Amino acid sequence: MTLQSVPVTVTPREFPTNRGGLCRKGWTSAAVLSTPDRLTMPLVRDAGGVLVETTWDHALDVVADKIKALQASYGNDSVAVFGGGGLTNEKAYALGKFARVALRTANVDYNGRFCMSSAAAATNRSFGIDRGLPFPLTDLGGAGAILLVGSNLAETMPPAVAHLEGARTAGGLLVVDPRRTATAQLTEDAAGIHLQATPGSDLALVLALTHVVLQEGLADTAYLRERTDDPDVLYRSTAAWWPERAERVTGVPAGVIRQAARVLAAAAPVHGGAGAFVLTGRGAEQHSKGTDTVTACINLALALGLPGRVGSGYGCITGQGNGQGGREHGQKADQLPGYRSIADPAARKHVAGVWGVDPASLPGPGKSAVELIDALGTDGGPKALLVHGSNLLVSAPRLASVRERLASLELLVVADVVPSETALMADVVFPVTQWAEEDGTMTSLEGRVLRRRAAVTPPGEVRSDLAVFAGLAARLGCSAAFSLDPFEVFEELRLASAGGIADYSGISWSRLDAGGALYWPVPADDHPGTPRLFADRFGTPDGRARVIAVEHRAVADDLRADAPLYLVTGRLLQHYQSGAQTRRVPELLEAEPEVFAEIHPRVAAALGVADGGLLRLRTARGSLVCPARVTTDVRPDTIFVPFHFPGVNDLTNDALDPISRMPEFKACAVEATAVVRAEVSA
Repeated sequence: MTLQSVPVTVTPREFPTNRGGLCRKGWTSAAVLSTPDRLTMPLVRDAGGVLVETTWDHALDVVADKIKALQASYGNDSVAVFGGGGLTNEKAYALGKFARVALRTANVDYNGRFCMSSAAAATNRSFGIDRGLPFPLTDLGGAGAILLVGSNLAETMPPAVAHLEGARTAGGLLVVDPRRTATAQLTEDAAGIHLQATPGSDLALVLALTHVVLQEGLADTAYLRERTDDPDVLYRSTAAWWPERAERVTGVPAGVIRQAARVLAAAAPVHGGAGAFVLTGRGAEQHSKGTDTVTACINLALALGLPGRVGSGYGCITGQGNGQGGREHGQKADQLPGYRSIADPAARKHVAGVWGVDPASLPGPGKSAVELIDALGTDGGPKALLVHGSNLLVSAPRLASVRERLASLELLVVADVVPSETALMADVVFPVTQWAEEDGTMTSLEGRVLRRRAAVTPPGEVRSDLAVFAGLAARLGCSAAFSLDPFEVFEELRLASAGGIADYSGISWSRLDAGGALYWPVPADDHPGTPRLFADRFGTPDGRARVIAVEHRAVADDLRADAPLYLVTGRLLQHYQSGAQTRRVPELLEAEPEVFAEIHPRVAAALGVADGGLLRLRTARGSLVCPARVTTDVRPDTIFVPFHFPGVNDLTNDALDPISRMPEFKACAVEATAVVRAEVSA
């Protein structure tokens, strides 16, 4: 089938967060609309095992009939749904509703569990509310110091770098990262400090920074007394983390730790500074202790009196396009719309009322992403999986197990834009709309709701995910309404979120179309929105932030004799997430065509591998052969591999954070050996 011509061009538009700027992915985004292998027709696997084109009616009938048969034999939870943080608010909401009302299954989660879950868990237990940035991103511009823990902002969100300029000018940009990333390089020429910590040691480093703040009398004691529940916990939990001890764990010199703490404190309001921020990213969060690491960062911010002050605070840098909105309206295992808990009787009653069902009919909390994947095809586990907006065969950890579990399913259904690795394994594939082809809303990392408008007609038989939910719900005999119109879905979302933490009830498309800058919560039509949270109180019952004691611990898969190096993974400027779309953009693929491993010259010499030579990386879970890039930008004990390519997550560890259920993508022990190219070809 010949695709239609897509007359889309990308031009700058002034907006507070990016000031008209885009990264290379943004400038080239129109290419994805007309990629030659764009999915344009539903596909069903035939008796010979080949995916063949079919009609929407036939594809929906196949899926619905199989779901009914499986649920009749094994129960409602035999069918699972997996969503994505790139879905619009409307689609994320409808996905959660479809799982609970049409499928009546508890087994629903999404790829945000791999992204924001540790920060969400930490902010919820400390502040009572999870919003990535509880302030506008533009507030960063006036700060005298910004501590970035595990965030390579210069490559993951290049336009946002402009907001770091004030801190850089003041010499206050503090970057914690085991690599000398593009962001870490921004600290050079007296613009700040790069704290090049050992992988997995961020928690120890932040405890030491807090120790210095408290022991040197730099804390905002009045703030701690008035706005936190137990300041003594903070002193007790950090007392043993003097900088010299932290140096032995992190590799960051004690003097540098003291200097960084003093720079951050000098910018705090209590000392008359211009303002200070503590920000975390995936480098700090994708660990089996990620929730505790973020909690330590929050505690440091509390010690300095930052949260709730204009021009200061703690925040989390969101990773996916709708990473914030995607986790607010029900596609997460334990949530209902409005960021409500699915275990809360009042929340269940309210949402069930909007949906027109009995609250008792709603399932309870389900399994988190990794646990859900591990259960697929097992005795008592789901026999079918519907995937929307995620590419599990590249993005999930311990991929050998993921492949095995997906292969064991009786039904795998994937709704996607392109034939991703996961779609190619599916029994049924639905071609769905993408960014320029659909109306809807998304929510920025600041909690600001934004309008998405359709610019072109989708090609072929492409339909919205909303059509999948509606078509299947009707065939499954569900009496609840599933609209195809995203406007109607958003109107229902407003009702379902009313009174919740993430209250969208006062947000309408008309207000957004008129240019309203609406940050949730917006509890009424005439409410101006809430750009800054916590000015007077936190979201806890007594309005005080919770100070929670945390303790450093090693990575789950630590160094050993047969795996003496740390493997860390991360993003590249040219690619995004699993790369399913960006690896189809010629300009981006030409710039970074394949996976590689950054390795320190000292280690390369010891292994006998030159720049461009092949390395075999082996962990307890799998192996990967890729070219080496010899560079001093990584620590001698560290190898960096970008995760946008198939096979990388064969290496990573699926050990889970006990609270957030985040897998430990970011650090594990690895063995590296040189490979002769003849070995690979053989």
